[in-house]
Amino acid sequence: MAIQRNQTRAVAIGNVVVGDGHPIAVQSMTATKTQDIDATVAQAEAYREAGAGVVRIAVDSDKDAAALAEIRKQTTANLAVDLQENFRLAEKVAPYVDKIRYNPGHLYHHQRDKPWQDKVRFIIKQAQQHDCAIRIGVNCGSVDPDKKAKYDPSDSITPMLESALEHCDFVDSLGFHRYVVSLKDSDPQQVIEGNRRFARQRPEIPLHLGVTEAGMPPEGIIKTRIAFEQLIGQGIGDTVRVSLTLPNDRKPEEIAAGREIIEDIYAGRVRTVVKLNEKSLNIISCPSCSRVENEAFIDLAQSVKEMTEYAKDHDITIAVMGCRVNGPGETDDADLGLWCGPAKVNLKRGTEALGAFGYDEILPRLRQELDAIIATKC
Repeated sequence: MAIQRNQTRAVAIGNVVVGDGHPIAVQSMTATKTQDIDATVAQAEAYREAGAGVVRIAVDSDKDAAALAEIRKQTTANLAVDLQENFRLAEKVAPYVDKIRYNPGHLYHHQRDKPWQDKVRFIIKQAQQHDCAIRIGVNCGSVDPDKKAKYDPSDSITPMLESALEHCDFVDSLGFHRYVVSLKDSDPQQVIEGNRRFARQRPEIPLHLGVTEAGMPPEGIIKTRIAFEQLIGQGIGDTVRVSLTLPNDRKPEEIAAGREIIEDIYAGRVRTVVKLNEKSLNIISCPSCSRVENEAFIDLAQSVKEMTEYAKDHDITIAVMGCRVNGPGETDDADLGLWCGPAKVNLKRGTEALGAFGYDEILPRLRQELDAIIATKC
């Protein structure tokens, strides 16, 4: 397939360069506990050996930051750090990473009285001092609340787009241009539309592509492939991540899936005729990361998939999330949502909380609510 890449600017991330016609880099995120240094190093190295251009690690505390310093000594992977909700940790992690990712929607959780511009200015200062790239990562489930309030709830793209563009303009005003942007959603069609609109307005900025909570293979790979084929095929996208719900020892499969999709697109082996069946059950599940507080989440996601097979021909969405950071918000748009804590699974019907249930109690209750929804649709 003859693909004319968007002429984005070059952004160096360690020894990898994205944008400006460089090969599309595939990356992933460690799912181990960051403070488990041996396990995190092993997974980072497994990603690197599988062909990952960048490996992202979540840091949410001083102890995580201290662990990252040791991890840096033991892996040669290009490291990105996910600041989660605490922008102040940028100062402690910047010396050890090649890229810092921040989410505009998460800047409101700490020091709420401080303007977001001051927080971004602080992050950018650390990046400048320590030779780091930046990713401005906007997610559908954690959009800037001020932007979300301006638009109809059915319009999830415009608030994301407006937030991303606003942050790009501000970071540009600081004289910093070594950044990429991501606009992610669990719906591949939303990912396609959001990234197309952004690329039309800021064609020079490299884009990191991904479908959040794509779920388990093979469905999760198909969802991701749909988005990547239509974007990369039009020259949009400079680095990608395939987000799959997998146990830790299988996480490098994300890299293999990403590389295969890119190779297929360039070879013309596209499957754009494959469409998500809008009249079938849709299970969304996050790819797991160090935020997951109980690894039983992985088994639960698989059990939900198996248990709900009887409802496969119903237009219902079930979201299974592994943590309290993104779980509450990113289950709001699902008919039924589960977000997992250390000992309990929180169940929601739309935005309504139905209670917290033990891991051994949740499936019967989920089925009860699923049956109730099916009954109302029949």
